[in-house]
Amino acid sequence: MRIFLTSSCMMDKNTNALPVVFSGQGRDYFGIWAVNLLLTILTLGIYSAWAKVRRMHFFYRHTSLAGAAFDYHGEPLSILKGRTLAFLMFMAYQISAETEPIVAAIVFVILMAVMPWLLHRSLCFRMHNSSYRGLRFVFRGGVRQAYVVFLGLPLLILISLGLAFPLWVHALKVYQYGSSAFGRSEFQCALSRAEIYRIYLVAGVVAIGVTLATTLLLGLGVAESLSMDEGAETRVLTMLGGMALLAGFAMMLCVAPFVAARVQNAVWNGLSLGPHRFRSVVSGRRLAFITLTNLLGVIFSLGLYRPFAELRLMKYRLQSISMLPGGDLDDFVALAEADLAAIGEESAEMFDVDVGL
Repeated sequence: MRIFLTSSCMMDKNTNALPVVFSGQGRDYFGIWAVNLLLTILTLGIYSAWAKVRRMHFFYRHTSLAGAAFDYHGEPLSILKGRTLAFLMFMAYQISAETEPIVAAIVFVILMAVMPWLLHRSLCFRMHNSSYRGLRFVFRGGVRQAYVVFLGLPLLILISLGLAFPLWVHALKVYQYGSSAFGRSEFQCALSRAEIYRIYLVAGVVAIGVTLATTLLLGLGVAESLSMDEGAETRVLTMLGGMALLAGFAMMLCVAPFVAARVQNAVWNGLSLGPHRFRSVVSGRRLAFITLTNLLGVIFSLGLYRPFAELRLMKYRLQSISMLPGGDLDDFVALAEADLAAIGEESAEMFDVDVGL
């Protein structure tokens, strides 16, 4: 049942929290997904830009806070422009790689040098085309910061053999959220670097434990198979494949949901907008259950369950977020809108390269 509650009835009686509400229905999204897929195939991918706009409209307009829904204003042609640019860059690298390695290396360096700027424009595009109560969001992160986050820190990850990965995650989230604004009101992201390191430290320990357990089981199985002459090689190969699959499932259920849940909670629990704060209560165990059942649903339905899986996961993660108002939300929005109108809105040519962060 689709409902949009008013701010008074949406408030938690004990904390006055305003939860995010998602009212989208699976059957409606399935129709959008099926048409998008068919038209994208028939147009050799050209319709994918229009498909994205339809998808974003569905998710934004079915997501509400304090009785008001969000909205998306992206234009398909701007999205198509970004995708065409990304495709041409990729093709330039592929063609040069097959003809001249030295030219390919030069093209690769150019791509790496341009990519942070493209990602910065993509973030600007996404925020500029998102709105709440008619007031648009803004991304104010600098291009220099983008080069640090999207080029400098990834290189540091390589040099440190992965030890700097939590540092990059922290910098990325602070750049994304802390550089955003609602009208003239800026978000503040008080994300703890130590907390991110703790999350990935625990995840690393679990991953090592899973790897060691899988290796031990694999070793015992190989030793037993080799003790038998007939068909030993086939059994070993089968066992290797099975253990690899088992390890992948274990990582997916024991590590990935835990990290996703803890990082989301850490980011949103440290986020504020003026006097208003946010709270996230995603459960890693619940997220693991949704991930597993979604995967099984997609497999056994031959892919037809995919839109339902996407919607189910999005709904859980969105409805785990709530706002803790530090004052009257209506007055806050009105002041932000008036302040922005007084100075005018910056306009710039923006496009979306469609890179999920």
